[in-house]
Parts: sequence; structure tokens; C-alpha cells
Amino acid sequence: MDSSEKSGLNSNQIKLIAIAAMTVDHVTWLLFPGCQKIWWVMLLHVIGRLTAPIMWFFIAEGFHHTRNVKKYIARLFVFAVISHFAYNFAGDIPFIPNGIFNMTSVMWSLAWSVVLMVLFTTDRLPKWGKIILMILICLITFPSDWSTIAAVCPVYLYLNRDSFKKQAVAMLIWTAVYAAVYIIFIDNVYGLLQMCTLLSLPVLKQYNGQRGKWKGMKWFFYIYYPAHLFVIGLIRVALGNGGIFP
Repeated sequence: MDSSEKSGLNSNQIKLIAIAAMTVDHVTWLLFPGCQKIWWVMLLHVIGRLTAPIMWFFIAEGFHHTRNVKKYIARLFVFAVISHFAYNFAGDIPFIPNGIFNMTSVMWSLAWSVVLMVLFTTDRLPKWGKIILMILICLITFPSDWSTIAAVCPVYLYLNRDSFKKQAVAMLIWTAVYAAVYIIFIDNVYGLLQMCTLLSLPVLKQYNGQRGKWKGMKWFFYIYYPAHLFVIGLIRVALGNGGIFP
């Protein structure tokens, strides 16, 4: 990678935006549990919609740049297991799933997303075998935060790395699918809120292809995500709040 500075935003800077937006969103859920239809509370959740698509984007970038796919996948699954307990503690969700919505963190879907990328790009499996495995992965990831969308959308972002316009269309389509599920089964307003993920597109368009000087961002995010959720869980217990996520 060219070490010279380029205009735009490097991955470290964009990931910091995602971290800040995620923190705002989760603290808002903590202080205003459920989907409260107060305009400024909803505005804070709009800010939070920046996070997921940025995570999807860099999962795809990570797959493209990794030197060892097996280690990348293993690291993500370890991260997903740790995040499961942190996410469920933060939201007062049973550690053993007892439903089909929001039973674990988005990291579970993101880890499986990389497995899907391998399936999409390998010639070692017959087409029927790929289809069966893809269906199974979609079912396995459905109960997580952002559901199967967080497993499938990054795959299309990876396959369309040569065209930001195609990546934007893929994000629009899959976000709309997720929003539709929320509108039909959970909450109309919160479903429509999901479309605000598209506000991340102007940020992602500024990506200059560089990592940034600090090499520790990858590990910082791996630590920060479950750590901040654990802290939110402690505060939730202290406040006597029950489930905070919709």
C-alpha cells in the first residue's frame, strides 16, 4: 500500500467515527430504553445508524487485505463469543437464546459473513453445496443484531469493491430488507430509522484506501466493543433498567 498521504479519510478515522456513533447509540438505549418516539432521542439513534454499514464495509476490506483468512475468521468468532456475553448483559438478554430477534451481537453475523465470502470465491465446492451452506448461514445468523443482513451485505460490498456506486446500491437494498422486517414484525418507526444507515455513504465515499499510521486500531475496536457494552450493562443494573434494546 502506498505510504504517502492521500486526501480523504483513512480506515482508522472512519472507524473512530463508527465507534463514536455506536457509543452515542448505545448510551441512548441505556438512558431511554426501547424505541421512544421523542424527536431528539430518535436523532441520537440516527447518528448511531452510521456504525453498522461502516463495520460491514471494513469486514469486506479486511477479507480483501488479510494475509491469513483462517486466522481472520477464527479471530472474528472469538470476538463474537466474547461480544455475545457483553451484548446480552448490556441489554438484559438471556445468554442462551430464547427467541429469533436480537439474541446476540452483530459480531456473530460479521464472522459468518467472512465464511460466506470464502464460499462465494472458492471453486472447491459445487454450486448446490454452496447454496445449502449459504441457506444454513442465513438461518444461523438470523437471531443476531442486524440479523442475516450483516452476514450478506458485506459479501456484496466485497464483490463490488471496484464500484462504490454498486456498493451503495447493495447497501440500499439490504438495509431496505432489514427495515421491512422491522416494520412488519417489530416497530414501524424504528424500521424506517434503519434507512438512515445510508447516511454513512458520504463518509465511506471519502475512504482513501489507507489504514492510517496507528496500527493498533484493529485491536482497539476488538477490545472497545465488548468493553463498552459491559460498562453499559453495569450501569443498566445500577439504574434498575430491564431490556434496553427494541
